[in-house]
Amino acid sequence: MVTQNKRLIGIVFTVAFLLLIPLIAMQFTNEVDWDLADFVIMGILLLSTGLLAELVIRKVRNTESRLVIIGIILLVLFLIWAELAVGIFGTPFAGS
Repeated sequence: MVTQNKRLIGIVFTVAFLLLIPLIAMQFTNEVDWDLADFVIMGILLLSTGLLAELVIRKVRNTESRLVIIGIILLVLFLIWAELAVGIFGTPFAGS
């Protein structure tokens, strides 16, 4: 039980660390221009991805199935991230 709680704490700290990267970059360059909504959306995406991966690790016993499911979760994260960043599909979410 303690290991599972450590993984959850690790997920939260990893998300916070990843969100610190653009926050720090904004202090040094005008190339990174995030507002509060960007941080909230990315935080939700990263946290939900981490928690879904944790759920798969806890519930799925077959290692091969775990890898496939977590790979699909990561693929979905990257597709959503790319859509929000540059609009690869041209949906209204990207501002197209």
